[in-house]
Amino acid sequence: MTNFITKIVAWIKAGYPDGVPHPDQVPLFALLRRRLSDDEVIAVANALLERGAFDHIDIGVLITEITDALPTPEDIDRVHDRLANYGWPLDDPRDSEDVE
Repeated sequence: MTNFITKIVAWIKAGYPDGVPHPDQVPLFALLRRRLSDDEVIAVANALLERGAFDHIDIGVLITEITDALPTPEDIDRVHDRLANYGWPLDDPRDSEDVE
C-alpha cells in the first residue's frame, strides 16, 4: 500500500473505529476522490512535453505512474488544457468525428 493510501486508511479508522455507517459512505468517498495537485499537473505536463508525441492515454498512464492512482477524466482534462495553453498542438481524433 502506498503512503497516501495508508494515511487515508488510518484517517478512516480513527474517525470510524466501528466501521463507516451506511449514510456516511457516499459522502466519505466523495471527500476521498483523488485530484491532482498543481505541482503534479506541472510534472505530468513537463514530462509529456519532453517526450514529444502523446495522446490522452499517455497522459493517463503518466498520471498513474506519478500518483500511483488512476486518473479521473478531470485530471486528464487539466493536463490536456495546461499543455494546450502552452501551445502544444493537441489534435483529438474525437473532435473530427461526425456526430449524427
